[in-house]
Parts: sequence; C-alpha cells; structure tokens
Amino acid sequence: QVQLVESGGGLVQAGDSLTVSCAHSGFIFDSWTIGWFRQAPGKERELVEAFTSWGDTYYTDSVKGRFTISRDNAKNTVYLQNNSLQPEDTAVYYCAATSRGWTLARDYDYWGQGTQVTVSS
Repeated sequence: QVQLVESGGGLVQAGDSLTVSCAHSGFIFDSWTIGWFRQAPGKERELVEAFTSWGDTYYTDSVKGRFTISRDNAKNTVYLQNNSLQPEDTAVYYCAATSRGWTLARDYDYWGQGTQVTVSS
C-alpha cells in the first residue's frame, strides 16, 4: 500500500526558512517521480519541485534559488527546504508520486494529506 505523509509545516515570518518532509512507503522510489505541489486559497494546485524517476530535479521559476528538494533513501523521506519565504509562498504543500507523466497534478497516482505553510509579512 502506497503512503505519503507530509510534516513540518507551520507559521513563519517573511525571510524565514522552513523544511517540510514527505515520508513515503509502499513503492520503489527510483521507479517513481516524487513531486511537491502547493495550493493557495482560490488557486490551482501547482507543481513546485520534483525528483524524476530518471534522476533529474525540476524547480518552478518562482522558487529557483530559494527552495531545494533532497531525499534520504535510508529514511524513505523527501524534503523540501524553503528559504527566504515570502507571503506568496503561503499554501498547503503536498507531496505526490507518479509512475506516468509528472508535470500535471492529474498524472499523479498518490497524494499525501498536505501540510500548511503560512508566511506572515
């Protein structure tokens, strides 16, 4: 059974850093793409970063240079380190897994429950 569990969200001030985690189980990590999405109120869910199954990483333009995706295979955990957070980064952050396409939310097969990140100005 595939499971994804996010943790680490919270309330921070603009300019602060925060790391959110995604603990996964039930699949072979190297055969799947793991994506971090976020969804702000009234907006569509957007792909922020991804580890592709062929070993590449992807960052959306708005987070390049500020966010970093990493993983700990021994802990089956993927991390999203968010630096220089801004109020517009406020959203629910989700991790998701796909064995198919990876750029669209509808292509992802499994989702975590999400973790709220709120950045105050």
